[in-house]
Amino acid sequence: MTPTARDTVLGRIRDALALAPAPATTVPRDYRTGRTLPDGERLALLTDRLVDYKARVHPCTADDTARVIAEVLAAHGARRIGVPAGLDEGWLTAYDGEVQRDSADIPAPGLDALDGVVTASAVSCAETGTIFLDGSPDQGRRALSLVPDLHVCVVSLSSVVVGVPEAVARLVPERPTTLISGPSATSDIELERVEGVHGPRTLAVVIRTDA
Repeated sequence: MTPTARDTVLGRIRDALALAPAPATTVPRDYRTGRTLPDGERLALLTDRLVDYKARVHPCTADDTARVIAEVLAAHGARRIGVPAGLDEGWLTAYDGEVQRDSADIPAPGLDALDGVVTASAVSCAETGTIFLDGSPDQGRRALSLVPDLHVCVVSLSSVVVGVPEAVARLVPERPTTLISGPSATSDIELERVEGVHGPRTLAVVIRTDA
């Protein structure tokens, strides 16, 4: 059987690895894990990073979550929103628009017709201003958070950690992970920043400071 180009490339990689000398020392991998900060400092750091990435941040108490979400949606004129199947219904009690629970049967054009989407989150990294979604029932499939123009993401302060190693340690490797650092943006076209090219144009983060 004639070897393919793929076989040739992989064979060369195997040959190179076989010739590589064994590492002289073991590189430590735990030098940036287990870092902690008080709640107020984690909140301030995450907020600073998110605002720097042009996200809108709305701290609130757990009791005010529904009101703040409704105000954010109203401010953006969102009259029809999508939500994951497992989103807390209590978060939408103050919203008077149309709510569509997501399912795999809804194609991308159907998601594009929504004014926005509301999801929860798995964990957030304060140091980089990154929010992680892992496809849990309250976060939904990846398309749900990427197609609509507005993403309202609810973050519990208890799920905010300092750095990337601490965040990754909380994730389940087998789950699909989406990393969000501000609204979708690219500078590929003549180095001009353009938002909304491959994801939401607007990211609003509702941070529950006591949950």
